[in-house]
Amino acid sequence: MDKNTWIGFLLIAGIIVGFSMLNRPSKAELAERQRQQDSIQAVRMEERKAQMKTAELTQQAQQAVAELEELTETEVANRLQEAYGPFAIAAQGEEEHVVLDNGKVRLTISTLGGEIKRAELPEYKASGDSINPLRLFGEGESKLDFTLRTINDRILQTANLYFTPVAVDSNRVVMRLKTNNEEAWLDFIYELSDNYMVSFIIAPHQLQTELAQNIRSLDVEWSQVVPQHEQGRKFEERYAQLQYMLVGGDIEKLSENKEDHEKESANVKWIGYKDQFFSTVFIADESFNSANFYSRPLPSSSGFIKQYSTSTRVPFDITGTNTTGFRFYMGPNHYNTLKSYDEGVAKEDQLHLKSLVPLGWKIVSWINFIIVIPMFDLFTSWGLHIGWVILLMTLVIKLIILPFVFVSYKSSAKMRALKPQIDAINEKYPADKMQERQQATMQLYQQAGVSPMSGCLPMLFQFPVLMAMFWFLPTAIELRGKSLFWADDLSTYDAVFHWGINIPLLGDHLSLFCLLMTIANFGYTFITMQSQATDPNMKFMKYMMYAMPLMFLFIFNDYAAGLSFYYLVSLFITIIQTMIFRWALDDKKMLAEIEANKKKRAGKPKSGFMQRLEKMQQEQQRMARENAKKNIRR
Repeated sequence: MDKNTWIGFLLIAGIIVGFSMLNRPSKAELAERQRQQDSIQAVRMEERKAQMKTAELTQQAQQAVAELEELTETEVANRLQEAYGPFAIAAQGEEEHVVLDNGKVRLTISTLGGEIKRAELPEYKASGDSINPLRLFGEGESKLDFTLRTINDRILQTANLYFTPVAVDSNRVVMRLKTNNEEAWLDFIYELSDNYMVSFIIAPHQLQTELAQNIRSLDVEWSQVVPQHEQGRKFEERYAQLQYMLVGGDIEKLSENKEDHEKESANVKWIGYKDQFFSTVFIADESFNSANFYSRPLPSSSGFIKQYSTSTRVPFDITGTNTTGFRFYMGPNHYNTLKSYDEGVAKEDQLHLKSLVPLGWKIVSWINFIIVIPMFDLFTSWGLHIGWVILLMTLVIKLIILPFVFVSYKSSAKMRALKPQIDAINEKYPADKMQERQQATMQLYQQAGVSPMSGCLPMLFQFPVLMAMFWFLPTAIELRGKSLFWADDLSTYDAVFHWGINIPLLGDHLSLFCLLMTIANFGYTFITMQSQATDPNMKFMKYMMYAMPLMFLFIFNDYAAGLSFYYLVSLFITIIQTMIFRWALDDKKMLAEIEANKKKRAGKPKSGFMQRLEKMQQEQQRMARENAKKNIRR
């Protein structure tokens, strides 16, 4: 290897070491990580205690049932009265289910606990299941439990009590928790609208004689495990996250890739349990008064993505004068659908549910809001196939940045045409006269009307758009289940080969769109390198340019096929543009333009930049001569 290659390797090694040192956690970060770990351990201990307590209570309940079977009806009634107080009548029963269905959401509500035991979305299917509706959660996968404290200080959980459906139709049900007092009860009211929102109201009636008088709120436990819905588990895990919004509008998030716990003392407006394309959001009409949040990834063998849980408190009026209202959003992470719930709503009351759709950093997300999503919605409204939509979006984006690409290529063509003259300057001024060489080169650029920085212009405009599409397409639910050529689902990878073992960085498959994109990238790199003036001493950089497309193969192999298709089409259009530019801007035409520019600029004063550069170089030369004289005297 030559000297430049070694220098290149050393620079890369230095960058890696420097990056590692910069990203090394500080003492404060280490302390924060330790605090989080301690919090998580505390949560785990509490969970273990709760599990042990549950097991103990279960054992006690089984023992009690066995004992009850041997008792008379009077003795049973006395035992239940002793254990459940005014809610003894609700301690026994048979579990029944009530189904609400509006075509978009199907809920199965159980009389045991009066809670939603199953939530389905009939419009969607899980990956690999073309028959059954998509299941947000099923039996035993979700729990909503309220704590009641009776007037004689008995602690009861609504999840263990039997409710009675007293008013049922296709879109509404009233689940009533009766007491021994016929004039006192607690209602859970569920009502479906014509969209993905579910109204949930807690309505007490004359419970001041049954519950503790000082009750002003109810403790709530809400937990859920999220089933795996998509083929690409890696990305479903990446986008599965617990989010919540504080009263005031700030959105907070727990870690999406590790176990995490957060204690929030401020009031919370909503709590969201989400995966890549779907969410269950618990929304308070007023607020949740402080909360403890917990999230952890689940192993792939479980068939689930994440486990979420929240402990919080909600306002409660035992007199029944005021009800406690909530809403559940159970539906897709579709930007316009989520955004619609803020239409016509005062700014201070807006939910900002659209934040459930990850659209990238703020520096690029505005491109998705202003350009990408409106353009995507326009083309899809025409009834076009999703492949044509992506193609048209690519063409429009390319047309927008075409002038800047042309300027860049023209600058590269001029640099290529000037290469013989630059080589002559390099021969005239050897390496020990670098300042003179730079001055002469810059003077040549000015006379020829060439700016070496103009080649960067397209990237300044193109890179944010590329990043916006990088965020938008993998999270666009419109791509889910849509096929294109050999790809059955553009929202996940289009594997054409499976080899059963996991290869580091690559995975257990090969995606065809990603492979084609890589090949096209190699072709574009070859064409670009041929059309640019390159330094023969910088062979290492040439090799690095060819290494980049190979890196993309490993990076995008697991990504959505729709994203790889977009980049593939974009590369093909770029290659065609480059071939046209090369034909239109050959070296002879560029040399003629350069000579014309030289004649126009002949006799004109040097630019302010060139004058300042020459002064700096002259000053550096003067100082170098003075230092040389001082060294001779010594």
